[in-house]
Amino acid sequence: MFDNELRVKILKALADQARLEIVRTLYVEDKEMGCGQISEGMGIGNSTISYHLKTLREAGLTYTRREGQNRYITLRKETFEKYLPGFLETLVKE
Repeated sequence: MFDNELRVKILKALADQARLEIVRTLYVEDKEMGCGQISEGMGIGNSTISYHLKTLREAGLTYTRREGQNRYITLRKETFEKYLPGFLETLVKE
């Protein structure tokens, strides 16, 4: 049986243009990225990016690693593969 509560969280998290752009950036770069790198690339302030990253993390779409005061973000590709197979590939701009 699928976890419908998690599905709803995932879909709500992805129903935002800024969060989709964060996911796209992490997928295209295919590496762990610092919050500052993501923020600078999108032109979004630190508090706003923190909110979006928290939403993605709580939906199980990203993983956050802390090192001192720095936070590093990676995609949880296994979550996308399980609940949204093929979705990440649709984010690549042609």
